[in-house]
Amino acid sequence: MKCSKEFFLWLSVFFVATLLGLICCTSIALADAPTGDVLDPVIEQAVAAAGIRKLEGRHLTLYTDLPADKEVDDLPRVFDLAVPAWCEYFGVQPTEVADWRMRGHLMGDRAAFRTAGLLSDDLPNFRNGYSRGSQLWWDDQQWSGQQWDSQPAIYYRRHLMLHEGTHGFMNRTYGGCGPGWYMEGMAEMLGTHRLTGDGLQLGYFPARRQDVPKLGRIRLVQKRVATSGVRSIAQIFSTNNRSHLKNEAYAWCWALAKFLDMHPRYQARFRSMPRHVTDPNFTQRFLSEFRDDWPQLCQEWRLFAGTLVHNHDLVGTAIDFQPGQPLETGTARCQIETNRGWQSSRVTLLAGKTYSLRASGRYQLAQTPAIWWCEPGGVTIRYHRGSPIGLLQAAIVPEPTNQTPKPSPLLSPIDVGTAAKISPAVSGTLYLRVNDSPGELADNRGQVEVTISAN
Repeated sequence: MKCSKEFFLWLSVFFVATLLGLICCTSIALADAPTGDVLDPVIEQAVAAAGIRKLEGRHLTLYTDLPADKEVDDLPRVFDLAVPAWCEYFGVQPTEVADWRMRGHLMGDRAAFRTAGLLSDDLPNFRNGYSRGSQLWWDDQQWSGQQWDSQPAIYYRRHLMLHEGTHGFMNRTYGGCGPGWYMEGMAEMLGTHRLTGDGLQLGYFPARRQDVPKLGRIRLVQKRVATSGVRSIAQIFSTNNRSHLKNEAYAWCWALAKFLDMHPRYQARFRSMPRHVTDPNFTQRFLSEFRDDWPQLCQEWRLFAGTLVHNHDLVGTAIDFQPGQPLETGTARCQIETNRGWQSSRVTLLAGKTYSLRASGRYQLAQTPAIWWCEPGGVTIRYHRGSPIGLLQAAIVPEPTNQTPKPSPLLSPIDVGTAAKISPAVSGTLYLRVNDSPGELADNRGQVEVTISAN
């Protein structure tokens, strides 16, 4: 595939952005950073005198001024559960980190930790959490000046520990965490978790808001999209530690990392990137990895971020970009699966011509509490993005060039239903889908038969 001028322009722009990210990243390993979890006996005495408790796990020694509590005291165990999960994700043998430990500081009152010598003056004035070398610090959380209700505090307290722990694990394994957008995207992605009994799942995609109380990453992206549109990948690449003083930057870094990590076409390449985190040209290397399908990646990113919901099915919505053949006369037929997002009809519609579309079929949109049966006209008792769910929709997608429309035509579908006429202003491949939330595709069953006729 021919590389666009825009792509090569980005290479030069991001050379500077990457260097800034590496300079400004909040958790990069420092050569003179304290290591290990063992304190000087004098400091241990000051810690005890300040009312700071010491909790021991296999991989985490935790100091906290919070009173004894089941959820607080369980944090070293949760950290220990995260270590094999980090090993699995990064392809590290557990024996390689058997003796690895971090020292954590969960602070209700920073002043107590500063007095005890556990919060040194050379640390930046971080907002929520920070890691350096084999140490991490994070604040017990408050909301609007008042202590959160217990469940949100419990979740987000763990999230911050796992976020900073991800930085620590990457620093220990790779000697760094990469530029700001990647470093924080990875930590946010793997810090988003689900704890069930004795099991811990890292990299959890929230199925419901209640699963990650007060985290709000999806809500922040949705809010920004509604007011000013999707942040481009270029904008996210410019992230550094100054922008990370705002929660929205974390949300966008998480969304991009999760998009690449879940997408079946991009996942393997994205997961190969950690070994390059100390490369000052990390972002350029990343761009080179995705150069051949960069226009499609950008289009899918805009679609993902522009329609982001809880339980988003990135496998079901992944697009198999298949260019069509022009239909100048006669008819063509295609079959659309109802449990997937946009699908190529493999037909190109030409600008200035008129085409007739007819659709038929009966299919399932849900199965609880009972099966919802539907036909291409949709079910008008429920709507998604302004149109009935189950409604057949179309979009005309030009071949990717420097002039590819932004926003993507996939974000502004044409309602087709059982029949419609389309006269495209721009030639492009006809893509079709059944209208449904990207978080509710998995229980759909059946197909739509579509006939396309050139008038």
